[in-house]
Amino acid sequence: MSNDLSPVPAEPDLVALVGSRLCHDLISPLGAIGNGVELISMTGAAGGPEIEMIAQSVAAANARIRFFRLAFGRATDQPVGRGEIVSMLGEYGRDGRTRYLWQPEGEQPRRLVKLALLAVLCIEPALPRGGEIRVSTAEGRWTVRGEARQTRNDPGLWAHFDDNGTDALSPAQVQFALLPREARAAGRSVGWALDDTSAEIRF
Repeated sequence: MSNDLSPVPAEPDLVALVGSRLCHDLISPLGAIGNGVELISMTGAAGGPEIEMIAQSVAAANARIRFFRLAFGRATDQPVGRGEIVSMLGEYGRDGRTRYLWQPEGEQPRRLVKLALLAVLCIEPALPRGGEIRVSTAEGRWTVRGEARQTRNDPGLWAHFDDNGTDALSPAQVQFALLPREARAAGRSVGWALDDTSAEIRF
């Protein structure tokens, strides 16, 4: 019988690796479509609302993939620049009813940016008619706060942050399971509050 007590290597985060792989493989063809549309516009061979619609759709898809790559991809301590995040959020919310504000200054560890963006995805369903979502930091703690005229209160869904959620999650709600798991991996806990006009997540 073997007496080898060497530590078992940590299993890779397959969810994050799949997310990174999908986003990586989709970015290139979307970029090629965008470049093709730009070339067509420059040559004057075609134009009009159809080309504009394609260009807008490609830009929106690129923004969502950049967002999802940070939110669902592999988290590291590699820094992410503020300009990159602000630009991505600007494109992500360009055609929607929700405004996204990123207040932290300077570069931030990718692991914490991932938590913030997962929190943004959790708050979005609470603002069905749009509103404003603001990310801020103070004394090492992060706050993601959404404000609207009326929020949607779904306590069964938000209870997943307290490890006692009973609602089955749909693919569109997977962030409610991922955020507390990723927060624990980063040595943080998730706090939350939800009322008639605001939704807030802290970690």
